[in-house]
Amino acid sequence: MTDALVIGSGPSGLATGAELVKRGIDVTVLERGERTAAAWAGRYDGLRFNTSRWWSALPGAPFPRAYGWFPTRDQYVRYLEDYAAARHVPVRHGVTVERLDPAPEGGWNVAATGEDLHSTHVVVATGVFNVPVLPDWARGDRRPRNVLHASDYRNAMPYRGRRVLVVGAGSTGMEIARELADDGAAEVSLSVRTAPNILLRSSGGLPGDLSVPLILRLPTDLADSILSAVQRATVGDLSPFGLGHPPAGVIAQLRERGAGTAVVDKEVLDAIRDDRIRVVAAVDRLDDDGARLVDGSHVGADVVIAATGYTTGLREMAGHLDVLDARGMPRVVDGGEVMAGLRFVGYVPRPGLTGYTGKLARVAARGIAAARDDTAVAAP
Repeated sequence: MTDALVIGSGPSGLATGAELVKRGIDVTVLERGERTAAAWAGRYDGLRFNTSRWWSALPGAPFPRAYGWFPTRDQYVRYLEDYAAARHVPVRHGVTVERLDPAPEGGWNVAATGEDLHSTHVVVATGVFNVPVLPDWARGDRRPRNVLHASDYRNAMPYRGRRVLVVGAGSTGMEIARELADDGAAEVSLSVRTAPNILLRSSGGLPGDLSVPLILRLPTDLADSILSAVQRATVGDLSPFGLGHPPAGVIAQLRERGAGTAVVDKEVLDAIRDDRIRVVAAVDRLDDDGARLVDGSHVGADVVIAATGYTTGLREMAGHLDVLDARGMPRVVDGGEVMAGLRFVGYVPRPGLTGYTGKLARVAARGIAAARDDTAVAAP
């Protein structure tokens, strides 16, 4: 039996592990992949952070200036590996946690692949982007072989000379569409169900997120008014190209559903205006030559890439505990206990989450250390 098990070796899990090690807590971080930060290592080759290094670094571990404003995938994986090594965070790889249950004698029973573990405290830190989601038209036995989720996309090379339909106009969908358009796809279409808010990753040589800490403190209406003016000045009107006005502002959508904004480079907008990325309506169904759209039109496609998001995947692990809301998000996300000995870290929808999660990890670790100290005082 250990003092604490942390599930997931992304930034939330490693930060929590580091804070617990610092407080002398016997902790092990469990990672389902075969390497630390496996989920990040599996993202597409061209991935870069949407938020700048100032707001994305874990506490006490600034990014090297050589990484530039927006770290790449490989830089971030290396950063997390170095972070864990420097803080002596023990990580066990190849361990998939399937279910959590309160133990009759206290603490938690953790059912993992091939073994049963027991711990006084459990911190779940598997992240918001954990299980890929496919639309109804691409699920199960009906999923054609030429449909893949964005989590399976690596780079544009296999799609040169092919017609590609990208479904989903978030940051990932737009960036993948740009890569395809730049690197030789014969045609690139971007299927959009709901027009997103769009913000530039950088403007005038500076990151576009420098004001984020201030913006998040403002009332929603005021923050959205400011960001709407920023969008008009930097992005302009894309309605002639198929991207109309979003149904709500940046902060309103963020607080309501944790999404709704695409943070992209100017080159994405150029590709849309140049018709190298053609914006089309939402997909209704697939056929042998592409997709029938909800507006009755048809788009030809040899490959469909669904950039349609993720779920937390927490229902399988903890859905029976009544600790999740209707969206599958934890009911308590500030690092505090949702049940005795059970905490969730890294489930706050906000820009710069990878940096902010370090603060939540500290809250969780302090709570676990306090519980240990209280137990020690109460012992005869």
